[in-house]
Amino acid sequence: MIGDKLGHVFDRPLESIAKNISFNPNALTITGFVVSVIASVVLISNLALGGVLILVGGLFDVLDGVVARVNAKSSPFGAFLDSVLDRYSDALILLAIAWNFFNVGNYVGLVPCLVTLVGAFLISYSRARAEGLGESCTYGFMERPERLLLISFGAITGFVGEVLWILALLTHFTVMQRIYHVRRAMYLKSPDAEKKSPCD
Repeated sequence: MIGDKLGHVFDRPLESIAKNISFNPNALTITGFVVSVIASVVLISNLALGGVLILVGGLFDVLDGVVARVNAKSSPFGAFLDSVLDRYSDALILLAIAWNFFNVGNYVGLVPCLVTLVGAFLISYSRARAEGLGESCTYGFMERPERLLLISFGAITGFVGEVLWILALLTHFTVMQRIYHVRRAMYLKSPDAEKKSPCD
């Protein structure tokens, strides 16, 4: 939702910084991923510090896109790499929190970690599958920026368990939103749309 509504809102305020960055955007993408890996290691024993590192990794995730667009270095491979490493980051972060819960004997907390992990991957897959069929699909309530912000907030404040239960529900709700959005968009494009009910 944040990415869909704000789009390239950070391009202008970060433009002067981006123009002075000579690194390939892919290098920034990889750096952000490395920070996320470090964050996942830290999360196993220190949720608050790990939450801060999640935000740092997220900043690189924003900056690589700005640098690519401002310096005209966007590429299909860059977008592909960013997407793949984002999935790795999501998995590592959630599995690290699950590990933390296991270490402290919070076995119930493992459930929302795994349910959220599945939901996060299905959100990504539903977009990729829709785009493979020629349909844009950035629609939804709980996209990656929202998930990272909430996980970071929960880790820093000590409410990560409560946050993950919320995410466990909202990630799958977002998948349902995307299914509805794609079905509706494809229905409207159908040559027989006027002859059919939207609920058929």
